[in-house]
Amino acid sequence: MPRRKMKKYDQAYFDHWYRSRKRVASPEWIRRKAALALAAAECFLERPVRRVLDVGCGEGQWRAVLRRQRPRLEWVGVDPSDYVVRRFGRRRNIKKGGFGDLPDLGLRGRFDLIVSASVIHYVSTPDLRRGMESIAGHLEGIAWLEVPTAEDAVHGDLDGYMRSEKLYRRIFNQAGLASLGMHCWCPQDWVDSQWVQRLECSRGRS
Repeated sequence: MPRRKMKKYDQAYFDHWYRSRKRVASPEWIRRKAALALAAAECFLERPVRRVLDVGCGEGQWRAVLRRQRPRLEWVGVDPSDYVVRRFGRRRNIKKGGFGDLPDLGLRGRFDLIVSASVIHYVSTPDLRRGMESIAGHLEGIAWLEVPTAEDAVHGDLDGYMRSEKLYRRIFNQAGLASLGMHCWCPQDWVDSQWVQRLECSRGRS
């Protein structure tokens, strides 16, 4: 089997996929996704979000959007790009690391919202399992895990590990997360909680 070429997340990569005519998401689309994730977490927690972990954060597009909504919010980014960390690391609080490095980064405490937007399909399966266990261990509220699957029609950088939806669900469930829909996942032990029961009741009344 030919060896997969290592993806290079340099400035040219971000210029191409985030600022050119071939960009995968407009600023308005990112704002809408961030608003959805923020609202879901605050509905789940029944209070404002205070801490956010963004895994595979890139240049930190979500940071500005979330902090406009919650100016006092603490945001921590993680990204494997040398370019990103060199240019934005100190100013935007971005740590150097990949998905599988999460257990080794010294992250402390729990996060109200953990975000990983269009990153997971580039991660090897061993790193995915390792990173998901760390995410579950640090999760206080909602994990917003946007991941295209082999069944989806995808636009953008397609050079990744496209897995089936069934496999992703199995890996996320094994890490201790339960699906709430719309890319939102919560700790498995909340499934029988009063909050989830209220959610099911509200669906029944709609």
